[in-house]
Amino acid sequence: MRFFGTTWVGHDGGYALRRVVVAAGSLVTTVAACFVLRFAYQGLEMADVGAFVGVLVIAVFSVCGAIAFRRTWDGFRRRPADPAREESLRSVKTIGFIGSLVAYFLRSLVEAPGEGLRRGEYEAAVVQYERRRGARAGNPAARSGGRARKPKRK
Repeated sequence: MRFFGTTWVGHDGGYALRRVVVAAGSLVTTVAACFVLRFAYQGLEMADVGAFVGVLVIAVFSVCGAIAFRRTWDGFRRRPADPAREESLRSVKTIGFIGSLVAYFLRSLVEAPGEGLRRGEYEAAVVQYERRRGARAGNPAARSGGRARKPKRK
């Protein structure tokens, strides 16, 4: 929601253009990140560290990328049940940053990433506000359930 401000509420103020730019930007960033990982892997090959290390690096980035994708995708739909667990997985999500970028790109094709979650929270807050506001009576005497007010002592 970082790049959208409040345009996601009414889909106004250049919302469609912002979604296109965010999707293109996340795709370009994903491709650039893949090139960075490719150059890093070529560096390992040039250093002749062995096949075991190469396979281990590929496995680590693949597993961390899958976990990061899943956690990022779920984060667009609901708030984490255990914020401490999400905090402990921050390093895994950092290693698997390509998975997070792919999730961000795919979500931006459907909606602004996190829009569904925020829209649900926003609509629930509006309903709650209207319910609270509707329960209040304008006349304080009406709040007492129809009982007459005691006259003031003189």
